[in-house]
Amino acid sequence: MNTAVDLTLIGALAGVWLAAGLLVETLPASRTALELRRRAVLLSTVIALGAAVFVAVPIVAALVPGQSAAPSAALLPAVPALFVLLISVRRLTRVRQGAGAFVAAPHTPAPPALRAVAAHPLITTPVQVTGLAALVGLPIAAGFVRLPGASVAGILISVVGAAVLVIGIRAAIRHSRLSLLALAPIRSTRRTPVRTR
Repeated sequence: MNTAVDLTLIGALAGVWLAAGLLVETLPASRTALELRRRAVLLSTVIALGAAVFVAVPIVAALVPGQSAAPSAALLPAVPALFVLLISVRRLTRVRQGAGAFVAAPHTPAPPALRAVAAHPLITTPVQVTGLAALVGLPIAAGFVRLPGASVAGILISVVGAAVLVIGIRAAIRHSRLSLLALAPIRSTRRTPVRTR
């Protein structure tokens, strides 16, 4: 068992997906449409890099002599990562395209509706959960936790489950708040009385 290689692989996986989790957090905080587009492009690139690391894990593990714990450690974050690639990336593409409509006016403030879409739980939650799950894979790669049937693994999975719940609730509250801000101008114009001459 080559622990150094396993730790390097899962460490790289955790690093890339944690970086993606931090980036996705900054999307709704973008002040201009250009800034939102740049962050969305950078996030898409980091997600693609994270997917490439997932592909590299079993290939490198097969090339290195001896048993490897890296593929087992990569199984836990593989589930939310698959969700990211199937659903979150499509929504992120819409954010990027929506922000790209303002390329001619780079200093245009990011529209509240676009910021609300960028804060959608189906974009933020899977990316952040993947980073967290990859971080939990480090003790498995180091050999501290043996799978399957380890009691510590059950505790780690329970912690990840609780964190998923917290991240999901937080993302839903943030999205709802930004959605209300996006609807505020519409509501205020409805309340304004029309002047008749």
